[in-house]
Order: sequence, then C-alpha cells, then structure tokens
Amino acid sequence: MDNDTAQTFSILLIAVLLGWVFLSVSLLWTAPAGAPWLPTSRKLVRRMLALANVQPGEVVYDLGSGDGRVLFIAAREFGARAVGIELDPLRWAWTRMWIALLGLQGQVRVIRGNFFTQDVGEADVVTLYLLQKTNNRLRRKLWQELHPGARIVSSVFLFPGMEPMRIDKKAHLFLYEVKMPCQSQAEQPSKSPG
Repeated sequence: MDNDTAQTFSILLIAVLLGWVFLSVSLLWTAPAGAPWLPTSRKLVRRMLALANVQPGEVVYDLGSGDGRVLFIAAREFGARAVGIELDPLRWAWTRMWIALLGLQGQVRVIRGNFFTQDVGEADVVTLYLLQKTNNRLRRKLWQELHPGARIVSSVFLFPGMEPMRIDKKAHLFLYEVKMPCQSQAEQPSKSPG
C-alpha cells in the first residue's frame, strides 16, 4: 500500500469509527431518561393518529419525538398543531432543521428537554412509544395535566390500572381518554375497551 492509499484508508477508518460512536451515543442518549430511540414506522404513526381521531387545529404532543415524524404527519396530513419533546440534542436539531425546510414553523415546534418536566396541559392528543417503566412514571403526570377529553395513544405499552377506551390489537396500540383532570390514576373512572 502506498502512502496516499494508507492515509486515505486511515481517514476512512476514523470516519467510520466516529460515525459508529456517534450513532451509538445518539441511540442510547435517551435510554436512561425514558426509552432508547426506536423510530416508529410512518404507517404506524398514521394509525396512531387515526386511532386518536386527530382533528384539524388540535394540538398533538409527541413525547420523545425523535426525528419528528409524528409531528410532521400530524401537521401535514391531519391539520394538527404539533409539539415534540426530545431530550437528544442531535435529534432535536434534526427536527428543527426539517421544520424549517418543510415550512412548518407556525404549525410544528420541538422542545429540547425532558418530558417529565415539561407541561403538556395544552395537548388534545399525546402520542408515545416508550417503555413500560416510563409509562408507569408518566401516568399520574398525564392524568393531572391533561384536560378532560384529551386522548393518549401508547404504542405497545399500557398504563397499568387504566382501561383503554380502544385497542388496536394488530398494531399493539392503546387509546386512553382523560375523563377528569387533577385526579390520581386510581380515581379515574374505568371504561371497558371498545
């Protein structure tokens, strides 16, 4: 191997290693705070928003919004105003870039922060695909902050002790509705899934 080839190979190897480290850190960054990033397919996002019956002008919050796909579909296809909360600064910046590129500044915004400390009270719909332990921690916060009639769509994981109002068994989606604000989850009335 001549000197130029060896130098090119070294630069390429360093770039691949840095890319791998960057991707690994990005994927694991949010795991301790709620869930690792696992992107939801666009098809499943549409199903989540349809299950919640998102209407034009409603406010959709996505907790752990990742690359912003829920936000963009909610805004562009359902006419909603969308707010994402994302802890990872790289995915937050990525989402902000796409908001600008798609011209959605007046309809979509993303907050860089921890969804446990952000107020979600303006949401009509909350979407999430987190972990069971994260849903357990979020349950009280959501039912205290959200207004009556607000809907929560959880992918895969449930809110123990709460009865979903609808279940999409094929997609493993659970739809909940807040009946009364500022009550503990134990005081929420249960409704059998339909």
